[in-house]
Amino acid sequence: MTLFSWQRLRFFAYKTLHEDDYQTTFSRCVNYFLIVLIVANTAAVILESIDSIFYPYQAHFEIFENISIAIFSIEYMLRVWSIAEKDPTTPAWQQRFKWMKSGGAIIDLLAILPAYLNFFVNFDLRVLRILRLLRLLKLTRYFVSLQILLRVIQREKGSFQAVIFILVIMIIMTASAMYVVENKVQPEAFSSIPQSMWWAVVTLTTVGYGDVTPVTNMGRFLGALITILGVGIAALPAGILASGLANELNLRNQKLEQEFREALQRKGLDLLHDQNEIEKIRINVGLPKELTHEIIMQLVKEKLLEEQENQQKQKKYCPHCGEKLSE
Repeated sequence: MTLFSWQRLRFFAYKTLHEDDYQTTFSRCVNYFLIVLIVANTAAVILESIDSIFYPYQAHFEIFENISIAIFSIEYMLRVWSIAEKDPTTPAWQQRFKWMKSGGAIIDLLAILPAYLNFFVNFDLRVLRILRLLRLLKLTRYFVSLQILLRVIQREKGSFQAVIFILVIMIIMTASAMYVVENKVQPEAFSSIPQSMWWAVVTLTTVGYGDVTPVTNMGRFLGALITILGVGIAALPAGILASGLANELNLRNQKLEQEFREALQRKGLDLLHDQNEIEKIRINVGLPKELTHEIIMQLVKEKLLEEQENQQKQKKYCPHCGEKLSE
């Protein structure tokens, strides 16, 4: 194979594995195949936990696992190899190293790493099965909803860190207070501050298993106060996540709307009659039908207003000489 052929092959691999906008029959088949393989691996892990199914078909499970590891390994190596096509002006090793540090690359590595580590370190089979469930995280690459959620978590990580920091402080303080108040009455349940943290965690997170409860009046007062504080603390992450999702969806809709407008302007379609072409563009962009209808109606109104303004301008000037007419 010549150098030119290798470059073409690498570019093809890059477009197929890394470019989300690159949609061909082959790329869609590759994506669907990987999705099915990930789901099948998850089903295999679940079925392997049933002894009556696992032991009679152990050889089949092992063959399927080896084939899956080979496919996921080839996919990972192709992604590392082809990422060099992203920016021809940057050295290939820099692009590969940068990609290998990304979240998607780490997920891909975690999906195959346990199987290779098992060759050097003997894992407990149950632990290895659980680690194989990490392959489910690979689905984030193929579903927009999961990608949106990860972007929100990454964008709001500062807020989440602040909430976690506040929660840790509250756990330590409440555990210490309950240890002081309840230790003499319940030395088994509140024998130390670390053991009291169990009660603090389940109370602040509003789970409240009821296995450990305060019995003194001061302990009950503190428990009631901590429970009320826990309701507010538990609501903070939900509020941050809801606000982040709303902002992310709004930004995404604006981006899709802009892409849809540009596509319609490039095509020069009749907004009232070329419905089939408009529907194809909508599906390609990923815009909801309701938002598409609103955009089309807005574009029609803008076009009508533009035509009216042109007509008014033409009335102010003579169509023969072009001079401005008197009012």
